[in-house]
Order: sequence, then C-alpha cells, then structure tokens
Amino acid sequence: MSVTWLEQAAQKGLQLLDAETAHRVTVLGLKSGLVPGRKIASDPRLAVNLWDLKFPNPLGMAAGFDKNGEVPDELLKLGFGFAEAGSVTPRAQAGNPRPRVFRLPGDQGVINRYGFNNEGHDALRARLTVRAGKPGVLGINVGANKDADDRIADYVAGIHAFSEFASYFAVNISSPNTPGLRDLQARSALADLLSGVMAARDENTAKSGRQVPVLLKIAPDVVDEDLQDIVDEVLDKKVDGLIVSNTTISREGLSGTGPYQETGGLSGRPLFRKSTIMLAKARKLAGPDLPIIGVGGIDSAETAWTKIAAGADLLQLYSSLVFKGPALIDEILTGLIAKLNETGLGSLREARDANVDAWASEND
Repeated sequence: MSVTWLEQAAQKGLQLLDAETAHRVTVLGLKSGLVPGRKIASDPRLAVNLWDLKFPNPLGMAAGFDKNGEVPDELLKLGFGFAEAGSVTPRAQAGNPRPRVFRLPGDQGVINRYGFNNEGHDALRARLTVRAGKPGVLGINVGANKDADDRIADYVAGIHAFSEFASYFAVNISSPNTPGLRDLQARSALADLLSGVMAARDENTAKSGRQVPVLLKIAPDVVDEDLQDIVDEVLDKKVDGLIVSNTTISREGLSGTGPYQETGGLSGRPLFRKSTIMLAKARKLAGPDLPIIGVGGIDSAETAWTKIAAGADLLQLYSSLVFKGPALIDEILTGLIAKLNETGLGSLREARDANVDAWASEND
C-alpha cells in the first residue's frame, strides 16, 4: 500500500515536534481513530505458529511504544502480526526527567532514557479488562520499579497480574535506564528470577488451564560467557523463548552528528549489526527449538529477512517507525513475500538459520 500525501504530511509534522511529544501525539492519534488502519500484504506463508498462538505475520510492535496498553488493537489494525504492551511495573512511576528521548536522523537511530515510565499494574489491568475477548496476539512486558526492595517480587507480581490477559509474557531485565536492572542477567540472580517467574506462571496455569509462554528479553551488550550462562538458565528453567535484543549502551559506528552523546539506550539502525550478531550467537547456543524474537534495527524487508536468516522466528520493530511511519509495515511484509517467491520457500521457518553461522562468527 503506497504512502498517501496525508501520511507524508503527518510524518513531516511529527518530526517538527520533540521526540517524546511526537510519540504521545501518535498514541493519541491511534486512540482517536485519526490514524486509520491499513490494508497490508497477506500471505499464508507469513504466518508463524508458536506455542498455542498463531501469528498472522512475523512482524510485531516492540515494547516501549504502548507502555500502558492504550492502543493494542489499533496497532494490530496497522498490520502488525502482534503487539507488546509495557514495560509495566507494579506501581506507577514517572521515569527519568525530560528530555529523555533523542532522535539521531543522520544515523536513523534513537537514544532513550525513559526509565520505565508507566501507569502501573492497576491502570493496565483496567484497560485489558475492557479489552478482554478481543482477537489478536498481545504480549505483556513486565518490569520492576526503580525503588523496589525486591525486584524479583515485582516480576512475579506482573505474572500474577496479567496471566488472564497476556498472550505471552516478556520479562525485561535488559533496560539500561533502571540502575542495576541488568545485574539480573548475572547467572545466580537470573536463576532466582526465572525460578520465581516460572513458578508464578505455573501457579496461574493450574488456575486457568492455559500455560502462558514466558520470554526473556536480554541486552545486546552481554559478553559471550554471560550469554552462555543466560541461555543455559533459560533452557534449565524451561523458559519459552528469548527476545534479542534490547537497546545498547554502545555508541560505536555513529556519525557523530546529533545528540549522540546523550545517556540512554541506543536503538534503530545503529543497533542492527550488534543485535543480529547476538541473535545468531543465542540461536547457536540454544539450538533449533527455542523460539527467538529478533529485535534491533529492522527498517526494511532486507533487514527483516536477515534477522530470520540469523535465527529469528518472529521480529519486532519500533524506532524505524519514527523515521519511516506505518507504511513500513506493508513494505516489509510485501518484501518478505517477494523473498519467499524468489527463493521458492514455503514458509519463513524454512528461511530461518540460513546465515546463522556467518553472523555468529562476526565480531561486533
């Protein structure tokens, strides 16, 4: 579906606003219906079946855009195969002081230090209660409050709060904007966290009869030894999948234009190489059966296909929409269909891992 002049004008208008205001205006536009749904490319070969879920296509909206679960259905109407709300913490928190998000147009990247700003469990539960019964895959990304005395307890509380609503859970221990959060990726802490989270999931399974998949979202900055430990714990605790990856604290490869020295996590195009290497390494360590969502720098059909060939079952994006708008969704899906036609493959699963060895051997 081609970009209309109105969409082009809206995209240019958003670029005139500061990044956080533009984000809020976009969410409000979706809520109001001013941002219409889109007719997007559809092909049964794009469908992905994982756990007890059917994804009509592999492309999802990553966490961070719809922190408070205000517009999941509107995102699905844009053409996403799934959406993810959060990160949500037990208690509402304001996050870090503004300004806290910065565009890097020359690099097609974004730096943010939001700090898990969200309205808390109760507000999200209220919205999801109203939404209950609607179709579509909606993941819930859970986090911990900055001042929590027991961060593991915060994650467990998130599992209990949303088990009846979540298509899947994402356990986010990889944001660089909550001090000490990434320490949960260390093996002993991770073992305790995953034990608590999976026990909470199983407790809710016993009540509801549905086993909600739990995925762990990791950083792209972990060293090889730590990645081995993370994957070992994921397999040992029978976690259902990985999300690779969150933003990076690295600033390597930036052009040096724009506010590139701001503190926070870097996403968008500059993250693509680093996150794809991490994805491939995780796939090699985990083996072929563990589902992995590939995230980081997807801004075209080519980069989407590359992620799949490096080991991803599903994909997520966010930052590229800042620069390209919602027409990118159809562009990527149309391009993936063209790739399937070109290669003669019957599904995206058949394309997965084609270049995993090459990517895993790269140095970031």
